[in-house]
Amino acid sequence: MPQNKAILLLEDGTVFEGRSFGAEGVAVGEVVFNTSMAGYQEITTDPSYYEQILTMTYPMIGNYGTNALDWESRKVFCSGFIVKENCPMPSNWRSEKSFSDYLRENKVVGLEGIDTRKLVRHIRNEGAMRGIISSSELNIGVLKKKLGAYPGLVGRDIVKQVTLGQSYKWDKGVVDVLADKELKPAKKYKVIAMDYGIKQNILRLLVSHGCKVEVMGAEATAKQILAKKPDGIFLSNGPGDPAAVTYAINTIRDLLGKLPIFGICLGHQLLGLALGGKTYKLKFGHRGANHPVKNLDTGAVEITSQNHGFCVDIDSLAGKNVELTHINLNDNTLEGLRCKKLKAFAVQYHPEASPGPHDSHYLFNQFTAWMDKVKKRKSKPLLY
Repeated sequence: MPQNKAILLLEDGTVFEGRSFGAEGVAVGEVVFNTSMAGYQEITTDPSYYEQILTMTYPMIGNYGTNALDWESRKVFCSGFIVKENCPMPSNWRSEKSFSDYLRENKVVGLEGIDTRKLVRHIRNEGAMRGIISSSELNIGVLKKKLGAYPGLVGRDIVKQVTLGQSYKWDKGVVDVLADKELKPAKKYKVIAMDYGIKQNILRLLVSHGCKVEVMGAEATAKQILAKKPDGIFLSNGPGDPAAVTYAINTIRDLLGKLPIFGICLGHQLLGLALGGKTYKLKFGHRGANHPVKNLDTGAVEITSQNHGFCVDIDSLAGKNVELTHINLNDNTLEGLRCKKLKAFAVQYHPEASPGPHDSHYLFNQFTAWMDKVKKRKSKPLLY
């Protein structure tokens, strides 16, 4: 089947020409790159990629196809997808359809056949920028106008576009593929998971650590959350500028000190803001499954999965009774914080992986240990 020409236009006027795959059409977003070698289906269904055109640095994508099980949310969230070479004939026992067919069915515009090394180098040098990808409209003047109308991510709350906005129960655990068994121990803790764009493997891991999980929409208030009488609060990942999600920051601030709180990615940034810190936009972000992070408690280095374009400013936390727990070894940015007094901790990276390494699964044990302490303290009889 012959492929149509497709192009990528960046906001600085740089143009890349290649071939179309996936859906036909036009899409705008922030152009970013991910260094993972696999896990492309989980990546496309991560809500944190909403309004982003994703470039994979690994040269061939799609070689093991796609299937109905490797979804991380209810739909595909990225705006566009760029690869050096798309594999049209996948080979894997789990494969149900090609990556191109998968993108086409989910209305995601794809571009292949460009020099992705050149594009990634450009983004690293100049920073992540707005872009437009098109296989249906190739007039640069028309595309410039469309791109000029796109406001970008800074200062905008796009969490409302990805949160389901309603409460629901989650009861699926992680499946041990070697034992062909779902890990679902007895439920010891009730956890409210805040959905700012939550990934399903986070929910699976909470269940597999003995949690009865209820997910609540991003705009739920502290009063509504506490009315559920949970043992702990989880703050999820999500897209966009954390400083613009003011309602979530206010809710977290109202919850601090009342229950153990564990945050990941956007949840980490929102917790940092609720504790009095500030956030800023990284030049080109951290996205991939091989980022080294140092655990400042143990000195151990964890290889982590990451996906974020904003970061908590380390200096802004000075004097806030906040401990730094993890640091990115590539650029020394903040990857973890803790406030023991308020029973809150968070990491910037993704310990749930999917895709990525499992070095950081211990953080879920840390969360349940904190909930254990609080439950035991509440159950102690009063001494007169």
